[in-house]
Amino acid sequence: MILFKGGWVFDGGGQRLDGHGVLIEGTGIAKVAPLGEFDGFEGEAVDTAGATLMPGLIDCHVHLVYSGHPDPRSTLAKQSPAETTLTALENAQKNLAGGITAVRDCGGKDHLEFAVRDAIGRGIFQGPTIHAAGRMICMTGGHGNSMGRVADGPNEVVKAVREQIHAGCDLVKIMATGGVMTPGVNPEDAHYSAGEMKAGVTEARRFHKRTASHAQGTEGILNAVRAGIHSIEHGIFMTEKCIEEMKEGGVYLVATVSALKNIIANAGNGVPAYAVEKSIRVSEDHQRSVRMFHAAGGKFAMGTDAGTPFNYHGDNALELGHLVDYGLSPSEALVAATAHGADLMGLPDIGRIEAGKQADLLLVEGDPTKDIRMAADKANHRAVYKAGVAVPLGRPAARPARQAAE
Repeated sequence: MILFKGGWVFDGGGQRLDGHGVLIEGTGIAKVAPLGEFDGFEGEAVDTAGATLMPGLIDCHVHLVYSGHPDPRSTLAKQSPAETTLTALENAQKNLAGGITAVRDCGGKDHLEFAVRDAIGRGIFQGPTIHAAGRMICMTGGHGNSMGRVADGPNEVVKAVREQIHAGCDLVKIMATGGVMTPGVNPEDAHYSAGEMKAGVTEARRFHKRTASHAQGTEGILNAVRAGIHSIEHGIFMTEKCIEEMKEGGVYLVATVSALKNIIANAGNGVPAYAVEKSIRVSEDHQRSVRMFHAAGGKFAMGTDAGTPFNYHGDNALELGHLVDYGLSPSEALVAATAHGADLMGLPDIGRIEAGKQADLLLVEGDPTKDIRMAADKANHRAVYKAGVAVPLGRPAARPARQAAE
């Protein structure tokens, strides 16, 4: 048993508790109570004075097979399946060391990342809880077609969904629009029709799978929401109608602010020119949409698109600061990265500090409900626990060695 005492507790649901202790026993949280109820405790104690104990962070949009290279698609094409699998494992462990105790992988390559998920799940390796989509489903020539499952027409989309389910996916990801990182497509354009989106989402739900949609343009966002999607990824060109229907449907926004920011900040460092141009073109609309959705009371779950250019695994928590910059309060950003992430992933045992939950924990300096940098900057992380076991803290994420050449 381990008792955390002396500092603050952020419960994941938006409340900061003062004068409370948290007792973990084995893999779970046994008790959360005022310190007086732990008088006489003689087991191991962790002094959290000057710090905040909170749930481990949840990143609802990563790509484990990508490592932040300037052109991840080209880099991936040069790797063998074995190299890609080991890369996915390394990236998963970087996430955990950076305070991320659960992730949604929103598109991998040939299901190689499933082996990493399963090995971590069996306890062979330490890593975050992973839910994986498998091959993202896209139209001919659509966003992600270089490694996605290309499908056209409702019947073929249904077949593509069934293939991911047969392979062992945890969620299904369908590409509703064009995107930044695929040449020759526009983020504004709807790719799948309303009928194709409806067929795919309905089939996934029929087999109890959650769904996510890469959706940047307005028409594509509406097609995905009306199909019954669980989350909109990116949501760049949102309108009042999009927001209204997302709220009515309880649809989460996973904004992935880090993705565009890192591309723009590294223009000229090997990122394809088309990706830089599109990122600059849509960035103001993206910020406007996030602010509108927040002002309307929409639900956010944190996601980073980690693995895209200069968007490094292990630095995921920086997204918290971006969300605050775009209008969320520190507490709202923390909820998006804890309780809301768990809810979106369908994982009721994590994301909150309360008795009976799994002991996925992050201990940070200071009070992140007042200064989000305490959680966003991993230099301020004191400790990470996964299922009650301490994790070696993340060192600065290793940078790809040949960025300029790629």
